[in-house]
Amino acid sequence: MKRIIFLLVIYVLASQSCSVSYTLSGASIAPDVKTISVQHFVNRAPLGAANLEQYITDELKDIFKSQTSLTVVNDMGHLNFEGEIIRYFTKPMAITGDETAAQNRLTMVVHVKFTNEIEPEFNFDSDFTQFADYSSDEDLSSVEQDLVEEIVEKIIEDIFNKSVVNW
Repeated sequence: MKRIIFLLVIYVLASQSCSVSYTLSGASIAPDVKTISVQHFVNRAPLGAANLEQYITDELKDIFKSQTSLTVVNDMGHLNFEGEIIRYFTKPMAITGDETAAQNRLTMVVHVKFTNEIEPEFNFDSDFTQFADYSSDEDLSSVEQDLVEEIVEKIIEDIFNKSVVNW
């Protein structure tokens, strides 16, 4: 008898429609949302890697392709991202006794405008800042690619979380 009640409860829960779909990534996306668009991010910072604009644009598309069932479109999607790299700089962090830097920090700030056509209460216009540290013994040009990948990964995760995980 307990088994029948359990199966009945499972059936009822499974058969009811939900207003939100969940993915393994923790994203909660309304069922009416089917498409996403990512406009080309522009580099407004005076510095930055040559391919930084395209790299951020592609990584944002990739996270949605891999962690949601949304279709990426070129026109305006149900979810739309626009953005620009507004700051990209390095500065000394840990000063030693002889007043030299033992560690430097590469920082990137990306401004994002997110529009949700289905649920406009989730729209935002925000800056996302991340950084990576490196030894002052290393030349920035020799470690920059790895640092940029680390920073962009963190920024993309922050953007994804704010837009569809709703943290």
